[in-house]
Amino acid sequence: RCEPLQWRLYALQQTLFQKKTPVVVVLEGWAAAGKGAVISVLAEQLDPRGQRVVPITPAQPFELRYPWLHRFWLNVPAAGQIIIFDSSWYRRVLIERLLGLATRSEWQAAYQDIRDFEQTLADDGTVLLKFWLHISKKTQRRRFEALLDDKLTRWQVDAEDLAQHQAYRRYYKMVSTALERTNAPHAPWTLVEATHKPFAQLKVLETVVSTLEQRLGEQAPGPAADLEAPAAQD
Repeated sequence: RCEPLQWRLYALQQTLFQKKTPVVVVLEGWAAAGKGAVISVLAEQLDPRGQRVVPITPAQPFELRYPWLHRFWLNVPAAGQIIIFDSSWYRRVLIERLLGLATRSEWQAAYQDIRDFEQTLADDGTVLLKFWLHISKKTQRRRFEALLDDKLTRWQVDAEDLAQHQAYRRYYKMVSTALERTNAPHAPWTLVEATHKPFAQLKVLETVVSTLEQRLGEQAPGPAADLEAPAAQD
């Protein structure tokens, strides 16, 4: 069911490039919610010259010497480019807050920093799509157990993931606050029910495609411009 939408997104990507419209897709969610699979579905048919996936990990020592949003500014999309963030600046008000890596004054101030950051991007013409992939604590535990049971996948569960799981209820409240305080017409959050991974992938893809179609309006490519997979070359 995803393939027609993937090729529709490819067609839209070409128009975004022509119109020099940048796009930011933020993927946040519980550990083991399936962000990686969603990213694969989003990026599979896109022209790699016009899209990039940016995985966000804990800040490196040299990055701590700059204002905290500096490393995110370095990765904002160029005109006509699509950037997919695997985790994002929301680390400051979520996992960094949970682990005490950001002081109370730092994570409280970060909310205004985030709103200003996203407003600036939107004012410059960037399309912002933000997704939270939600699963229950029981589902998360079951997925952790499956990952940890296989020596080829156990590396995917780290200390941050386990801390998030152990503090599920507290973290849930942090997530609710973050989504409420940073939801805006120019940077809306979409809650994705991620218990069933194919459903989550389809919902994200449908939301991205419909949002870009609305943004492009009459400039969006018509059905005739939708491309099918190219024939194999000899």
